[in-house]
Amino acid sequence: MKKTDKEERTEFASPYVRDGAPAGGGPDNKGAGLDNALNGKGGAGLANPAPLGLLGFGMTTILLNLHNAQLIDLSVVIAAMGFALGGLAQVIAGVFELKQGNTFGGTAFTAYGCFWWSLLFIWLNPGEVMDEADELSMFFYLLLWGVFTLFMFIGSLRHNRATQVVFLTLAILFFGLAASDLTGIEAVLLGSGYLGIFCGASAVYNAMGQVLKGEYGREVLPLG
Repeated sequence: MKKTDKEERTEFASPYVRDGAPAGGGPDNKGAGLDNALNGKGGAGLANPAPLGLLGFGMTTILLNLHNAQLIDLSVVIAAMGFALGGLAQVIAGVFELKQGNTFGGTAFTAYGCFWWSLLFIWLNPGEVMDEADELSMFFYLLLWGVFTLFMFIGSLRHNRATQVVFLTLAILFFGLAASDLTGIEAVLLGSGYLGIFCGASAVYNAMGQVLKGEYGREVLPLG
């Protein structure tokens, strides 16, 4: 009997993996430990690393885009959060996702964690051995991240609605920031900032939805 689209989506209780996959890593297991943790099943002592990665992404994205929306100044507060939670926490989550056989989650968290470290390197230019970033180079930098994120959004269409929202808004955000650097139009940067705040908040919501679902064994915050 053919399944409906809704039934197909509900097979992905986790935003990254199929429900009911066997515990442990391996070629036929796309992150089952993450899935088991999310569904309150435990399994092989594997925890769910996704909330850590989503929090690392979401909170730093909110903070940076409060600056892009001209609500706060760019300061060491954003840099410190970017290094610790945006960079380190996401890379840790990505490594554990890869260890559990989850290519999608591992690629996303590791890549975006390294994005934060690369951005900090650009800002600080330690040693000042290279020219500072200019608007054109930042345009291509952000454009490439936008293209990558667009493909990740296409992959997220197999997963829950909350994850789709994160990747769709993030792709638009990267393209918007790239356009801002290319054109110098302040309104584009401002609009992208507010979109980035929403994007980060959606990631935090996704993280909390997974944590609560893992703790209570049921969906407390709807993830779609």
